[in-house]
Amino acid sequence: MADLTNIFNGPWITPPPRIDPPEEQLIEAIADAGLEPPEQVFLDGKIHRFRSGQKKDKTGWYVVFGDGIPAGRFGDWREDISQPWTADIGRQLTYDEVEARKRHIEEAKRIRDQEIEKLHDAVALAAQRIWDGGTPATAEHPYLKRKGVQPHGIKVSGEGKLMIPACTMDGDIKTIQYIDADGKKQFHQGGEAGGNVYFLGDESESPIYIAEGFATAATIHEVTGKPVVVAFSCHNLVEATGKVRDKRGALSEIVVVADNDESGMGEKMARRACEKHGARFVMPPDVGDDVNDYFQKGGDVRTLLAPPLEGWLISVKDFATVPAPIPWLIKGWIPANALCMVHGPSGCGKTFVVLNWCMGIACSDSMVAWEGLPTKRGMVVYLAGEGHHGLRARVAAWLKYYEVKPDDVDLFISASGCDLNTPEGYLKVKSHIDAIGRKPVLIVVDTLHRFLSGDENSAQDAKIMVDACAGLQYEYGCSVLLVHHTGVSDEAQHRARGSSAWKGALNMELSVAMRPNKEDLQLICRKMKDGAEPEPVWVRLQKGVEIPGWFDDDGEQVTSAVIVKGEEPMESTPKEKNLNDVQRIGLKTFRIAAETFGQLKDGRFDGVSVDIWRREFYKLQPLGVDENDKEGVNKAQEKRKKAFQRVQDKLINLEYVKPSEDGKFFFPAGAMAEIDAMCFESRLKSYETEKL
Repeated sequence: MADLTNIFNGPWITPPPRIDPPEEQLIEAIADAGLEPPEQVFLDGKIHRFRSGQKKDKTGWYVVFGDGIPAGRFGDWREDISQPWTADIGRQLTYDEVEARKRHIEEAKRIRDQEIEKLHDAVALAAQRIWDGGTPATAEHPYLKRKGVQPHGIKVSGEGKLMIPACTMDGDIKTIQYIDADGKKQFHQGGEAGGNVYFLGDESESPIYIAEGFATAATIHEVTGKPVVVAFSCHNLVEATGKVRDKRGALSEIVVVADNDESGMGEKMARRACEKHGARFVMPPDVGDDVNDYFQKGGDVRTLLAPPLEGWLISVKDFATVPAPIPWLIKGWIPANALCMVHGPSGCGKTFVVLNWCMGIACSDSMVAWEGLPTKRGMVVYLAGEGHHGLRARVAAWLKYYEVKPDDVDLFISASGCDLNTPEGYLKVKSHIDAIGRKPVLIVVDTLHRFLSGDENSAQDAKIMVDACAGLQYEYGCSVLLVHHTGVSDEAQHRARGSSAWKGALNMELSVAMRPNKEDLQLICRKMKDGAEPEPVWVRLQKGVEIPGWFDDDGEQVTSAVIVKGEEPMESTPKEKNLNDVQRIGLKTFRIAAETFGQLKDGRFDGVSVDIWRREFYKLQPLGVDENDKEGVNKAQEKRKKAFQRVQDKLINLEYVKPSEDGKFFFPAGAMAEIDAMCFESRLKSYETEKL
């Protein structure tokens, strides 16, 4: 590099960049925004107007304060532009200067808003005078004649243009839309159009339609005789629908009618209005048409607006005679198009169970079927909120054990969790599923806690999540399966943690319980809404499955586990000699009550209450009489009560069970005692894990 010291008589110092005066900077910023700037600007904190384009009216404006750091706002009322602006002074602003800049910009906004309000008020007065001076329109006006509609109270200006007043919900005119003979539309300059509408017909009737333009609204009113609201543009549909909803109430039927424009903006804004304010959506079938176009082509507008309803109310003749067997994903266990839940304590193996189901459903190999049951094949989406590294190993182990190629499994797994019960989270899930291009038969949410925004104990939050799941079911005609934890208290180990609203919404509910050997798992169906509850089954967690090509940092083989067919552990079934059928039911319900609701104290099983045992016994001993027959019910209840007492006495005598001193709690006795203690030790560990 050349030495410039001798040339410039000293070390070379880069000169500071040239900073234009703030007035020039403001003019340049206005031009960069696409507006034609004024030749001169004044930084005096007052609002100034200027011609921003080819038209003579001054719709451009700016408000800038020149003291300290020059700052303010500029924009254009016609183009709906409003931008903050701060002069560049060639250095970073101090804290005080930043705060002063904020105050200037906010003050400029206040002045601008105040000026807009004055302008709107002035235009509203002018619009009212112009409207009062207009003459009633007739169907002979060229625009109305071409559209084939009546005037419905609109007027004609002195220039021969149609005048449609844009009014508040109370009927106050805020501005006017002008339509000339060629159909060119223009609002009175400076008027307030957003949120304002024009009504056709009796506003109290129902349904009420909301359309973009006058011709469409007139067509709908003339065909149906119902009230119609002119929103004037698709961009006003959301706000107009909201105001109509506020005025008509929550139960009023509102139908938003969109133009089928090529840009798709009409449909987009109409659907947004419907989703936000609870309305119904309608649009003509052909791109480029509005309802008036559809009508003039001979379309059936009445049917388009109110298509015949079929299939919701069914006569008993059709209801009872048309076969409707329960559709299954896995017969008897996972119903199709249903909301399901699998729950259990932490570490009980529930994810292994659910993943095994998913792989089997998604697998193209018909030989891979859970418990040998008929299985519907299809795409599965697994929304995994945690443990992705472990999940990869489990999938790889399953493929290895069952000798299935990855290409033969139609399963997609999410990279992370999201709040499914929020609009953003729901849209994220739906968008990514839509991108696949096919519909899933099953969507798994593992775990519920990782995908729920809010409190799982809140019935309201639970309902929002259930509604989100119902939305996915409806959208794809699939089942949604939630993986959840059980409660931490002893009596909550049989049910899902959180609000009781979860259970009420489910079609299927299943518990997973792991034996102390951490290999034998029992699956117990707690609810099957539309079918018989299957008998509990045993599966086994086959450990030590080597994953090809997987080695840890020390070069040791990585292994995982898979679910395989299991058998009830031999030691868990005591000898049942000398027991009749009712007594065997008594022993079975004692074990269910003890293992599910048994008390834990100081690390040991502390008995199950006789009330809980009796309740489980009654579940398997129905009354068998008409509930309206009070006398019969009373007799049956007394008979069942005595049967339970006889069963209790028999099992005590045969030393299957033993009561506490007060007779309120029961314990496994004899050969059962040591065997069953293993179950309760496992439950205690699960309880302590949940508690931590």
